[in-house]
Amino acid sequence: MKSKLLLFFIISILTANAQKKYVKTYYENGALKEEGWLKNNKKHAYWLFYHSNGEIKEKGHYKNGLKNKYWYFYRQNTTLHKEGHFKNGLKNKWWLFYDKHNNIINKCQLKNDKKNGYCLIYKQQKLVSASRFKDGKKIKEWTDFSSFRQENNLNDLRQ
Repeated sequence: MKSKLLLFFIISILTANAQKKYVKTYYENGALKEEGWLKNNKKHAYWLFYHSNGEIKEKGHYKNGLKNKYWYFYRQNTTLHKEGHFKNGLKNKWWLFYDKHNNIINKCQLKNDKKNGYCLIYKQQKLVSASRFKDGKKIKEWTDFSSFRQENNLNDLRQ
């Protein structure tokens, strides 16, 4: 009987610690600051963060307390600032960066928070240059699309 009671107590503690709960925190002015799921006291699943004016600041998923999957980041005036993939809390794959008018100003391939692959620069919605990076260091730059196309496999841009 004592062993069953002890087993029940241990299972209850483990279950209580592993439960998910939805939390919200607020700014001093009463505006919602963030909301999302906690699991084992770590951010988990979908989260929303807000600017103090109530507009969305960022949104995305967590896994074990680290940013994961696809995220969006916004300015206080609601325009998109940047978006991209996280893996274990680090920026990976393609990231897109926007100007204050929601026009793309560059697209970069990242790996573990470093530029790794192509980085494309846009002005007035036109591609003006491209660079290739390896572990955060620039290894090549092109200032016209024809030379870029001749030297690169455009399928590499799909990754």
